Parts: sequence; structure tokens; C-alpha cells
Amino acid sequence: MTIQRCICLLTAIVLAGCSASPPQAGQREMLLADVQEAIADFKRADPTLRSYFERSAGYAVLPKVAKGAFLLGGAYGRGMVFEKGGRFLGYCDMKQATLGFSFGGEYFREVIFFRYPQDLRIFTEGNFTLSAQATATAVSVGAAAKADYQDGMAVFVLADTGLMVDVSIGGQRFEFESAPRLMN
Repeated sequence: MTIQRCICLLTAIVLAGCSASPPQAGQREMLLADVQEAIADFKRADPTLRSYFERSAGYAVLPKVAKGAFLLGGAYGRGMVFEKGGRFLGYCDMKQATLGFSFGGEYFREVIFFRYPQDLRIFTEGNFTLSAQATATAVSVGAAAKADYQDGMAVFVLADTGLMVDVSIGGQRFEFESAPRLMN
């Protein structure tokens, strides 16, 4: 990946939308389709993840997170949040900044499971941050069976495309926006 492409990717990340929810109905429908596809891909990549979807108090799915870096890095992704049973709660977005030896760009999918209702509530009450110490489990067959919740959350990532050399530190910041009320 050329330096120009990395700079373009970082610029796109920085300029990505300010709102957690997609502004247009078509974009919301596309996001839902992407989320459903991501859930199916996670379950296909590791069938043991099904128990997380079934037992967790809720989960956030970010179907496409773009990450790019040239020493300084950034990532952005938009997703949807559900409570147990798959009831849609609202939209979320994630912004990440990193500092360290990083070069390249990649796309990945991320799902965050919340163990208890209070863990989900903390996430949906406003701005939420995953510290640099939070670890995500790369999805492979059987990975979920070996993983456990940390501080009420379990984070899984599934690589999509790209090439990235990354030895950096950073955190992820999430914003949540409740689903609009449906009118009768």
C-alpha cells in the first residue's frame, strides 16, 4: 500500500460521519444487511460463538471497520447494537487512534458481547471507551470456547482484507444512538 493510499484512508477515517446512525433509510438498510452478513460470518468462522449470541445480555456488531496507519493510525466503523434475543436497540460508531510502529491498511469486523444487562447499559448510556489494555480475540475455529469476558465484555474480530504491520497502542471510543421510535 502506498503512502498516498494510507493518507487517503486516514483522511476518510477522520472525516467519517459525526452521527452513529446512518442519515438515510437506504444506508440504514445496507448497514442492517452488512450486520446480518457479519453475524453469519462470525458464526461460520467459529460455531462456538453461537453461545455468546444466545447467552449474552446484548452485543454490538461493527460489520466493516477501516483501519489505516503510517506511525499514527486511526480506525472508524459503524454498527448496530442488540439486546438478548436480537432486539435492536440502536446504532453505534467506533473511532480509534493509535501511536506506535504502524504501517498499512486493513478492514475487519468486530463484535462486542456484553455479559450482563448492566454492562450493556453502560455501553448504551453515552460515550464508551475500550482501553488499550482490552484485548480482542481473533476469530478462528474454537477461539470463542477459549475466550472469556473481561470487565463484562468479550471482543472478537474477524479480519476482512488488507495488510497491516501494527505494534502500537491506542483505545477505541464508541458512541451510541438509540433507535428512532417507530410510529403507528
